[in-house]
Amino acid sequence: MFVADQPAIPVCGYEIVHSYPHDPTSFTEGLLFHNGHLYEGTGMEGRSRVARIDLATGKAIAQSRYPANQFGEGIVRWKDQLISLTWRDGIGHRWRLSDLKPLSTFRYSYEGWGMTMLGQRVVASDGSPTLHFYDPATMTQTGTVQVTYQGKPLSRINELEAVDGEIWANVWMTDFIVRIDPATGAIRHVVDLKGLRETAGASGMDSVLNGIAWDAKARRLFVTGKNWPKLFEIKLTACA
Repeated sequence: MFVADQPAIPVCGYEIVHSYPHDPTSFTEGLLFHNGHLYEGTGMEGRSRVARIDLATGKAIAQSRYPANQFGEGIVRWKDQLISLTWRDGIGHRWRLSDLKPLSTFRYSYEGWGMTMLGQRVVASDGSPTLHFYDPATMTQTGTVQVTYQGKPLSRINELEAVDGEIWANVWMTDFIVRIDPATGAIRHVVDLKGLRETAGASGMDSVLNGIAWDAKARRLFVTGKNWPKLFEIKLTACA
């Protein structure tokens, strides 16, 4: 079981900088920020989509739906494409970034959970302690790393975001984000977001924290959750 109260790993708090509306029907699986807009990938069969979101209103200004039998998962931007995964279908999608129209599909061998870009590599999670690295041009696997907390493997690694050379990850069914050294898989810090779900007004067992987006230019950090009616810009407080 994941715990964040042991002194060997610094634990960071948070402050809310701003709250924004978020579509409460969006079962958030992937989130990123690019060129002034949020991009979101959502799950659930028959409701999965990729969308470009207006931050101020929470409304989709461009979107495409997955085939009705697929469960959408993480997303990543690569060049002029959005790449996305599905949960257990083994099917990935490429979408044209400009209008989110479908371009092509590809196959992979693991469950699809979260994704991010770290330099020139795609990093993907599958719910286990293993992170997979891919060549974005071909989506062939180039390596793996095991995520560890105080030397022990940590599973339920979900949505991912690259922040200043680290991989940040939601831990499914918890209020924690972990900050991972991509070279070793060791968790450097834990971010404790307890209370944020209640502030968002989210309810239901599945309405958990999931979704991290980093605006590198303005150094803004955004977080939300599955079916949350709010999305938050937050800043971290002292890590102790």
